[in-house]
Amino acid sequence: MLYSEKVMDHFRNPRNVGEMPDADGIGEVGNAKCGDIMRMYIKVKDNIITDVKFMTFGCASAIATSSIATEMIKGQPIDKALELSNQAVVEALGGLPTHKIHCSVLAEEAVKAAVKDYYDKHNIKYDQKLYCAGDCPCVHEYDKKNSD
Repeated sequence: MLYSEKVMDHFRNPRNVGEMPDADGIGEVGNAKCGDIMRMYIKVKDNIITDVKFMTFGCASAIATSSIATEMIKGQPIDKALELSNQAVVEALGGLPTHKIHCSVLAEEAVKAAVKDYYDKHNIKYDQKLYCAGDCPCVHEYDKKNSD
């Protein structure tokens, strides 16, 4: 079988699907190579993610990784959500085919993008390096500003 039972369950019965018009943070990421697009919505109260929703356009793996990621961060402190890794998503699903690992990376990036949006909207300082692979100007600007 190509997919684990858990992947198929999250694909057939995704959790936390939908839009959230009053979201505190929204993250959208996509992969031009495969066409998957994920939008993650978070609601935060007292530094805890109280609700999370997602809308994903993509394959079974993209939907399953989005679904499980929402379950993994719901009820968690917002900074704990930043610790979510694509590897943890893959493990929680009982594995993914190698050529579908990029979907778990998108799920991790969508969570991080939603948290970043929340931080930006509430003027909360954060380490910009958490959001950059290191090859973009934001990290170099951040390092320059903080080394003075």
